Amino acid sequence: MTKPLENDLHQFFYDLHQHPELSNNEFETTQKIKKALDQHHIKVLDLPLKTGLVAEIGQGIPFIVLRGDIDALPIQEQVDVSYTSKNDGVMHACGHDFHATAMLGTAILLKEREHTLQGTVRIIFQAAEEVGTGALDVIRTGVLDQAEAVFGIHNDPTLVSGIIGCKEGALTAGVDRFAIRIQAKGTHAARPQDGNDPLIVVAHIIQVFQTIISRRISSDENAVVSLTQVHSGTTWNIIPDTAFLEGTVRSFNTQTRQLIENEIRQILKGIEQTFAVKIDLDWQAGPPSVTNDSIWSNFALQVAKESNLQYREVEKSPIGEDFSFYQEKVSGAFIMIGSGGPYPLHHPKFKIDTNIVFPSALYLSNLAESALGFLQKKRK
Repeated sequence: MTKPLENDLHQFFYDLHQHPELSNNEFETTQKIKKALDQHHIKVLDLPLKTGLVAEIGQGIPFIVLRGDIDALPIQEQVDVSYTSKNDGVMHACGHDFHATAMLGTAILLKEREHTLQGTVRIIFQAAEEVGTGALDVIRTGVLDQAEAVFGIHNDPTLVSGIIGCKEGALTAGVDRFAIRIQAKGTHAARPQDGNDPLIVVAHIIQVFQTIISRRISSDENAVVSLTQVHSGTTWNIIPDTAFLEGTVRSFNTQTRQLIENEIRQILKGIEQTFAVKIDLDWQAGPPSVTNDSIWSNFALQVAKESNLQYREVEKSPIGEDFSFYQEKVSGAFIMIGSGGPYPLHHPKFKIDTNIVFPSALYLSNLAESALGFLQKKRK
């Protein structure tokens, strides 16, 4: 079964890669996964999800959850492979096609040994991770209720292909997005005294924001405040009425996250009063930091060792990941799998080393089976 399954998974991966779908529009992807699960007589739960689905193998308690995401990104692919994306302007630049395929392989392997499983495994094929809403949609269905552990995966192009990486505590950053709109008073550039220049305000905001990390956050903490867009004006000789700024905050604990938001609000309030302008802040809180349970993160590395795979403790990363919402309900671990690089996630030349697909499925099936056995022993 091993070689035929490996070949089937590769073909499934190629197909997903060629037909990527954006967040909340993964209709064909969902149907392809469901069809593959049906072919192996794997139960799919009847849930009110627009896209994505949840498979179930085994029965009774304990029960654990595995999660892989399925959505793609609005990026034009530049990878020279035979299975490049056929959907113009859309590609799997984050490797969710690999995540979905690995989870499909896991489901098939677990189904083969279903009669020996000491509990239930639910596998989430999650939509809309890239927009940060998919995990919450799944949680609202109640599919995680009474679960005793949750595991998720993400490929990591900075790691050697196939290596399993994990760490206890914070692994990814909490993600916040902000948009700032400044209403001032435009005038002719030759008579600035007749107006109220929003670009002067922009300059102060940019400068003062950089002091939040350097002067308000302890050097023991990692955090980032990045301004990524500035728009104002229409021509060379007119001072505009308005300006717009946008950016992101990345942090690794709730206290730092709240402190940065408070500082930004206070800074903008002060600048608004100082320059007699109107400043509106649109603060969009995203997923919190992925924070791994110490027992389950060490367990994940131990299973990698027992599966004769390379493994290592990894550093935390400032990327965002909505898997953290699951961890607010159930303890567990988010696991990185080396995908070989050289291009980073979300790059138009990003590519998965397909040699990791089947070993990853085998590892995850071993992880699920071992976790059920571990929880069963705790009951005795």
